[in-house]
Amino acid sequence: MEPLPPALDAERREYSGRAGRIACYVAGSGRPLLLIHSINAAGSAYEIKPVFDHFRDHFRDSRTVFAPDLPGFGASDRSSRAYTVQLYVDAIRDLLDEIGRDHDQPVDALALSLSAEFLARAARDEPSRFRTLALVTPTGFNRGADRLRAAEGSTREMRLLSAVINVPWWRRGLYGLLVRPGTIRYFLRRTWGSDAIDEGLARYCDLATHQPGAEHAPLAFLSGRLFSRDIRKVYETLELPVWLPHGTRGDFSDFRESGWARARDNWQVQPFDSGALPYFEHRDAFIAAYTGFLEQAGSGT
Repeated sequence: MEPLPPALDAERREYSGRAGRIACYVAGSGRPLLLIHSINAAGSAYEIKPVFDHFRDHFRDSRTVFAPDLPGFGASDRSSRAYTVQLYVDAIRDLLDEIGRDHDQPVDALALSLSAEFLARAARDEPSRFRTLALVTPTGFNRGADRLRAAEGSTREMRLLSAVINVPWWRRGLYGLLVRPGTIRYFLRRTWGSDAIDEGLARYCDLATHQPGAEHAPLAFLSGRLFSRDIRKVYETLELPVWLPHGTRGDFSDFRESGWARARDNWQVQPFDSGALPYFEHRDAFIAAYTGFLEQAGSGT
């Protein structure tokens, strides 16, 4: 497989901290905006490309946009190690430390899908480091999510599956099945809720999943280890302004337990007629809604 090209047209910096080496794309100047991709078999900063490109092109003088490849993905450290919830929370803290070296102000942060859980946990622990949160099609709002009130730090890891994954022969074969081009496109279609997937993303996913060490983080994700059993309690503690846009099609459209968030003054829940990544399908409407939220929260653009 050919080497992995940059996910975004921007300077790529490398940071090292609690979570190891993190590659991060950076563009612009001004108030910091942090964009965080999701966790899946083929995650990378490419997943937030439409949002990054818009702020890079239209707010170059008023926004510095940061888009990392999280640990185990893209151009970041993909070594064989324990991939845990705490590792990803630490990665966000590392990024905040680096951003804070040049920007003496809180961050507006956006995270996609499962990464919304990590961002929410970081914001709960250190709320002063954030100005606003945007949780795009986050996990933890589907049917039964109200029961996610277990002890602090507990996860939804499936022990038997984890044991199978750790058998070398099964590990190689299972990962190989997950990242076949046809399988990647199958899951993208289910994410979109249609066949009209983004072809650039599909191509990048194929390249990203065939890099050295690419299997470690996705298999931790598959085991359920990165999903928290206490996430509803974490979400409910947030007092910052929170925007929750989500799609209404595909496998990730169940937000039947978002009523409590709608009732909170600091939360805004907004459905889009799209799959799980609404900004790929309705970029202008998504950006307009997001910038409106930022302005309403006093964070402007």
